[in-house]
Amino acid sequence: MTTILGISAFYHDSAACILKDGKIIAAVQEERFTRKKHDPSYPHNAIEFVLKYANLRLSEVKYIVFFEKPFLKFERLLETYVAFAPKGFVSFAKAMPLWIKEKLFQKNLLFNKLKTHDDNFKSDENIFFSDHHLSHAASAFFPSPFDEAVVLTADGVGEWATTTVAVGKDNDVEIKKEIHFPHSIGLLYSAFTYYTGFKVNSGEYKLMGLAPYGNPIYEDKVKQLIDIKDDGTFRLDQKYFNYATGLTMTNNKFNKLFGQKPRNPQNERITTFHMDIAASIQKVTEEIMLKLAKSIRKEYNIKNLCLAGGVALNCVANGKILQEKIFDNIWIQPAAGDAGGSLGSALALWYVEHRNKRIVNSNDDMNGSYLGGEFSQNEIEKELKSIGANFKTLNYEDLINITSEFLSKEKVIGWFQGRMEFGPRALGGRSILGDPRSIKMQKNLNLKIKYRESFRPFAPSVLREDLSNWFELSVDSPYMLYVAEIKSNKKIDMTDEQNKLFGIDKLNVKRSEIPAVTHVDYSARVQTVTKEINKRYYDLIYKFKEKTGCPMVVNTSFNVRGEPIVNTPLEAFNCFMGTELDYLVIGNCILDKNKQDPKLKRNYSKEFELD
Repeated sequence: MTTILGISAFYHDSAACILKDGKIIAAVQEERFTRKKHDPSYPHNAIEFVLKYANLRLSEVKYIVFFEKPFLKFERLLETYVAFAPKGFVSFAKAMPLWIKEKLFQKNLLFNKLKTHDDNFKSDENIFFSDHHLSHAASAFFPSPFDEAVVLTADGVGEWATTTVAVGKDNDVEIKKEIHFPHSIGLLYSAFTYYTGFKVNSGEYKLMGLAPYGNPIYEDKVKQLIDIKDDGTFRLDQKYFNYATGLTMTNNKFNKLFGQKPRNPQNERITTFHMDIAASIQKVTEEIMLKLAKSIRKEYNIKNLCLAGGVALNCVANGKILQEKIFDNIWIQPAAGDAGGSLGSALALWYVEHRNKRIVNSNDDMNGSYLGGEFSQNEIEKELKSIGANFKTLNYEDLINITSEFLSKEKVIGWFQGRMEFGPRALGGRSILGDPRSIKMQKNLNLKIKYRESFRPFAPSVLREDLSNWFELSVDSPYMLYVAEIKSNKKIDMTDEQNKLFGIDKLNVKRSEIPAVTHVDYSARVQTVTKEINKRYYDLIYKFKEKTGCPMVVNTSFNVRGEPIVNTPLEAFNCFMGTELDYLVIGNCILDKNKQDPKLKRNYSKEFELD
């Protein structure tokens, strides 16, 4: 048996995974243990977990592989400084000591960190490094249900590459084309994330969620920043940006072009201007991704597409590519960002370097992305008792029946079941659930439970067999990576007066039969649920459908703003007691908020740093 430990670390979303003979055994982000969202640190806890889950000591692991090559990244940093000198000296001077001290000699750093896991780990000869974009491409192709695919990777930047096209076939992935730093669609999108007052490498999904409230009236000005060719390749005009040399994303020329300074989230509200800016950059991003998709389909004539990199989490753009029917089939890595690089680097070593035979799974090899930790019923009850929680333990049938009944009465449920999800999306393992038919559910979830911006949309988890009756979508979407329109017969048209409302005020208007998951543009970020992948979650939704006629529930991640998704029963209970969740369903245990000791209540709204 050959085991491989994959690691991503030191930039954002550190993670670890374990393969056994090419099979994905476990994968998890470090943030779930440290409770620091997007934690970039060495993933000590994540490594400990995957080793324990695989029943391995580190000294028993055959190979260890890191998700990028530090010398190439250092080369990019150095050459960027030389190219822009003397501009950028401040950022260069800040970055260089850390690189020289630690990052440049990352093999030594990793070896010293790895030794802390196992005294018998004595040598660094089995530590390897994978190219950043190869790691992304491998993470998308090898778990996919395709024996051949073209792989499009787009993110901020790896070593040099920011956008790559690769071809995957059988047990090989070969990168064919690259766009290099400083030209980056990911950094362009992050520049607007920064400009609208959200946190870079964290708030990009907020920008995407804000876009439907606005109109793309600044599209032409965005295109002054970027020269887009017919094939989707592009170049950014660096005179508007600071990210190559400075400590901010944009500069005064950028501000002058759009007429305002970056929004200060501490004291400035989101206005129509920010909504229109969001709509404009989203439209340009979609245009680039569509052109890239069309050009690579024409050039390589391969019917399957795989997507990875942070930009692949832009589910609106993904939906547009799907809608255009450019490819026959699309598969997107659910941990498309840097966390997934840990998995991709391990898979690249197993297949590309060692040429092992690949057997294609007709579904995929991600196990629904349920690759994290789980707790037995005994462990759950023991932990709940230790903290003084009041709970009932029910049989399976009663648990499903009672939980679905609560949902039908507009109660909000904390749902903690099975293995934790790998990647940024809660998919029915660590989720907060609600009734999608409720007009007040979206607002209440945002303000009273998630403690976040009221404009943020929620996703429906829908039974796969009912998908086409409710959404303009006909393919599986198990990882919540496509946005699709609500079926016209489920929509409620807005009046002229309602259409004139300030963007966020439209939230109070019932726009469909499922208002809690219907965005202002009549779209939804859809997750399809099947019995084969998650029986317990499927059975709950099915029972809810029997009671209400509605084959879906509202699904959002089990956390509050700024908090990583809960990892343990204790964290789930703390979130339950610190928010206005009505019930907690954890394993076969059900907890009623009204029956808990008031002394256990927590002030949770300011528990975590805002993202």
